[in-house]
Amino acid sequence: MFIPIHDQNRLEHVPWPFVNLTIIALNILVFFALQGAGEQQAVGASSVSHGLIPVVLFDIRDLAPHVQVLPDWMSLITYAFLHGSFMHLIGNMLFLWVFGDNVEDAMGHVRYLLFYLICAAAGGFAYAILDHNSQVPLIGASGAVSGVVAAYLMLHPRVKVWVLAFGRIPLRLTAQWLLGAWVIFQIVNAVIAADSQVAWIAHVGGLVAGAILVIFFRRKGVALFDRNLA
Repeated sequence: MFIPIHDQNRLEHVPWPFVNLTIIALNILVFFALQGAGEQQAVGASSVSHGLIPVVLFDIRDLAPHVQVLPDWMSLITYAFLHGSFMHLIGNMLFLWVFGDNVEDAMGHVRYLLFYLICAAAGGFAYAILDHNSQVPLIGASGAVSGVVAAYLMLHPRVKVWVLAFGRIPLRLTAQWLLGAWVIFQIVNAVIAADSQVAWIAHVGGLVAGAILVIFFRRKGVALFDRNLA
């Protein structure tokens, strides 16, 4: 649909968004160190041991002892640091790179970290609760990233964002139209493409969590919807 490149939105409260950068670095590190840079066998093994499997989360089935490395509930977080391919990783990290720093700026470091993890868990739980008998592992940061997008949209709808439309056409668009269209795209696909290999409902779960949490997690004095923008 589009690839975000840069937003014209300077930081107001933090000189360096180190939590967002650390999250990006951890995702990249896990992809290369644990998942063999996308090697199929390593991705499959990590998806079982660290991915979110609904039947395991709800104790309908147990993992084999040799792959049970973490408590089941932790998969609500760990799945969001795994990716199925290099393009899957880069797509999510680009969204975090462009939009995450301003959300961290609006919340502060600690609250942003908590926000990110809750959005990841909300996306994962939405996926699991709606298909609780599934044995298919969920992986990817998309649920958490969707929460970041929802927060950014509520904080900065009037900011201009540079994107590559269809991966090649540079455009400068207002966030409310750009991200608004992206949000609608996720919701529509969650309804009409429920059997897709993409876990659209996890995106929607993250979106809902992000839209609610930003109201309470933002700093005192940080306005929603660019109300303080001249």
